[in-house]
Amino acid sequence: MTHLFRQLTLSRLSLTMPHVAVMHLPWLVWGDLVPMKHSLCCFGFAALLFAASTCLAQQPQSQTQPEKAGEKPAEKPKDEKKPPIPEEKNVVTKHSLKIDGKEIKYTATAGTILLKLEDGTPKASIFYVAYTKDDVADLSQRPITFSFNGGPGSSSVWLHLGLLGPRRVQMGDAGSLLPPPYKLVDNDTSLLDASDLVFIDPVSTGYSRAVPGEAPKQFHGVEEDVESVAEFIRVYATRNKRWSSPKFLAGESYGTTRAAGLSGYLQQRFGMYLNGIVLISAILNFETAEFDTGNDLPYVLYLPTYTAIAWYHKKLPADLQGDLQKALDESRKFAMGEYTDALAAGDALPAARRAETAQKLARLTGLSPDYIDRTNLRIEIMRFTKELLRGQRRTIGRIDARFLGIDRDAAGENPEFDPSIAAITGPYSGMLNDYVRSDLKFDSDLPYEILTGRVQPWNYAPFENRYVNVAETLRRAMTQNPFLHVFVAKGYYDLATPFFAADYTFDHLGLDPTLRAHLGGAYYEAGHMMYVHTPSRVKLEKDIAQFLKSSVAPGPAQ
Repeated sequence: MTHLFRQLTLSRLSLTMPHVAVMHLPWLVWGDLVPMKHSLCCFGFAALLFAASTCLAQQPQSQTQPEKAGEKPAEKPKDEKKPPIPEEKNVVTKHSLKIDGKEIKYTATAGTILLKLEDGTPKASIFYVAYTKDDVADLSQRPITFSFNGGPGSSSVWLHLGLLGPRRVQMGDAGSLLPPPYKLVDNDTSLLDASDLVFIDPVSTGYSRAVPGEAPKQFHGVEEDVESVAEFIRVYATRNKRWSSPKFLAGESYGTTRAAGLSGYLQQRFGMYLNGIVLISAILNFETAEFDTGNDLPYVLYLPTYTAIAWYHKKLPADLQGDLQKALDESRKFAMGEYTDALAAGDALPAARRAETAQKLARLTGLSPDYIDRTNLRIEIMRFTKELLRGQRRTIGRIDARFLGIDRDAAGENPEFDPSIAAITGPYSGMLNDYVRSDLKFDSDLPYEILTGRVQPWNYAPFENRYVNVAETLRRAMTQNPFLHVFVAKGYYDLATPFFAADYTFDHLGLDPTLRAHLGGAYYEAGHMMYVHTPSRVKLEKDIAQFLKSSVAPGPAQ
């Protein structure tokens, strides 16, 4: 992990040159020894050494005083104790589950792995939960899937207890939520029948932490995050003899950004080639979702999602309300045609075309032409969540627009909270904390960070002054490893990572035509976490299982 070794370099220099501040050395740039112009380098270094020696020479030498009779010598201050480094901890339990009427016996391992430098210096403790099918004769024929969620700052609880794991949260759905206390039930649509599963909590999420004395921020960034998660995957695969297994990644939301980054890093750094990647609610190119002044792309790409949501809440005209796909087809066509042209015209757009565009947007969004005109034809996401049902004094969810919220009043511009996040946080948090101790027997007094802001500020280097875009990383990985397959799951009612934005990203991937067949996906009538909708959960699990099967060369069944 490059940035970790840079820190080690800094610490070594500060130990070997205690009287010279490392940060002032003119040839030290970001932890690497980079020579500047020779005269400047020599002058700066000589000047620092001269200043240091002069300072030492001017200090008066201490005189040793004889001890008085009967007087005890002064005690030297005790060295401060360094906080203890946490030990790796793994708890193994045995379970069974029925999927499609067939019993599967499996082993659950809840534990931690320490990430270390090559000299053994510990840097972080990563919490994970792994599920492996028992009685597998040949691990080289048994797929393994490494799973994580997004944020940045999210634990893996959502995919763990919502879709892929052997147990899932029973919470109801939009319009029929269940009250606390919540329950866990066997997940009869778990992916465990098709693959072993490892759920990873990145540093500062779940129970994962930087070790005492290490700065957590060294793990909080686009590249830093990829490096640390990749290191965990390498260590886990090595210790558990899974290098020869078919290997998959499953990421959701920012976890898809991480997965795309990992596809390249695992190949280039460790020579670990993947069989497939599952991207749930994908965002690889952040330009498609950032409503910044001067960036009109999100307004275009969000429009079909606005149409789907307006259809769900019965806000479309009668000729569109009867058929969702008809409404979406019209919205897509208008978005990439007339709407794109109107926004590109900017202030030069004629008044008549502006009025016509506002009318057509009103038809496809359920908003009034007057409101759309006052937004300058640019409907920002949070305004939409507040405006669509303003007449009913309700707001809609950003993560899942099927969920409704109630604000103090209906006069504001933005909603007070996201009702879809509010609906799912309690059930998942409560059940994870109970499940880890009760079923998995893993004890920790740390708070399990479900979705935390402790990873902020997030370091977006090397994407300063431009949008994060890891689509090219994925394209290169798929090109260099022509056996890598990708599946993209998209929810119609997802305002966080809209489905049309994902379509746009993958349509502009620049993938060679011979590899286009390795890229697939499906749409679901739900939101960002489409698995809270039972029909979507069942369909998604079947789609993923089929994807895993088709992405692995034929071999003996396990």
